[in-house]
Amino acid sequence: MPAVSPLTHSLAISLLQSRFTSSSSSSNMDSSTLLYNQLKEAQPFFVLAGPNVIESEEHILRMAKQLKAVTSKLGLPLVFKSSFDKANRTSSKSFRGPGLAEGLKILEKVKTTYDLPIVTDVHESDQCEAVGRVADIIQIPAFLCRQTDLLVAAAKTGKIVNIKKGQFCAPSVMTNSAEKVRLAGNQNVMVCERGTMFGYNDLIVDPRNFEWMREANCPVVADVTHALQQPAGKKLEGGGVASGGLRELIPCIARTAVAVGVDGLFMEVHDDPLNAPVDGPTQWPLRHFEELLEELMAIARVTKGKKQYKIDLTPFRE
Repeated sequence: MPAVSPLTHSLAISLLQSRFTSSSSSSNMDSSTLLYNQLKEAQPFFVLAGPNVIESEEHILRMAKQLKAVTSKLGLPLVFKSSFDKANRTSSKSFRGPGLAEGLKILEKVKTTYDLPIVTDVHESDQCEAVGRVADIIQIPAFLCRQTDLLVAAAKTGKIVNIKKGQFCAPSVMTNSAEKVRLAGNQNVMVCERGTMFGYNDLIVDPRNFEWMREANCPVVADVTHALQQPAGKKLEGGGVASGGLRELIPCIARTAVAVGVDGLFMEVHDDPLNAPVDGPTQWPLRHFEELLEELMAIARVTKGKKQYKIDLTPFRE
């Protein structure tokens, strides 16, 4: 048998790895497309919900069980959300979560235990591959929505990519962000409105954005909890600041969003929001989750928000 040169051996290994990666990416894309189509066709909307950050395995499993029970009862598709790391905190001393490795183990347990798709966020391009092995939707944080390398890395996993609109961006920017994902070979993209900066410590939700973001030609999601955040707007005893929020207005923004006809709702939900270590002021209480969704479903059923109004400008004659 002729000897195989190290170079030939290396090329063979590279070719096999390439074929495996291509096959794996294709498989991911097929399953992602199936989920993507199911979410697009959801009536009256789908839900991305869960506690802001992973606090413990026990807490996450308990929350997943409760949220699935509610959404299954109401007939709403649920994608469970929680973050393994909150990199964008007001203070370096703030709780961030368990980290990538431990966080993904916990999310994978949620996925297998309760048969739920998972959405979680990434902050760096090199996190995407590992996250893509567990998450069904990779979420791009609002402040990173224009980061081309991050968008491309997320796209190449073959998983659905949910891009939050930057607080500093016009809605038209989202068309370009979505296109970056598509040009990387992934058609399964969604865009999410989460408010626009209004002064230093406040956000405003402009309902017109829900309409204008449809120009990205993909599902539009409304983040009805982060949109009421007040970044670094809460003064702490002894000095320093933290993010505040207007939890009492979550129903207001959610009602507006479904009336306009969004495809999905993003909600951070907690069983004890006053003691939540991250974004407590903008997490919706679990005890009111079903009640709010029932109301929103009723609004969504009577609105024609998903259909563009045909305005007749010809002269009116009785």
